[in-house]
Amino acid sequence: MSEKEKPKYGKFVEGAEQLSLGISMVVAVVIGVGVGLLLKNLFGYAWLLWLGVFWGIAAAFLNVKKAYDKQKKELDALKDDPRYKHADKNYDEEDDDKY
Repeated sequence: MSEKEKPKYGKFVEGAEQLSLGISMVVAVVIGVGVGLLLKNLFGYAWLLWLGVFWGIAAAFLNVKKAYDKQKKELDALKDDPRYKHADKNYDEEDDDKY
């Protein structure tokens, strides 16, 4: 998509996507705790609450992994971009002194 075709609020949408990761983590844990409480009250076993908490935390980590994979895929696509071909592949912090 060229610069002319990008939506006017493209940066806002990109920021909202990043914010949604944090929100989805919280929501996943809350839903897991809710399911755990429901199962605990329904069946009377206290460990079912902790099972729900575990499910929520696992879902939150899964959301982080999905976001990481998406960002990694976008970064890998930039490696083949001709705009960044001039970048030094063996960059070192000591090279900063040269410039």
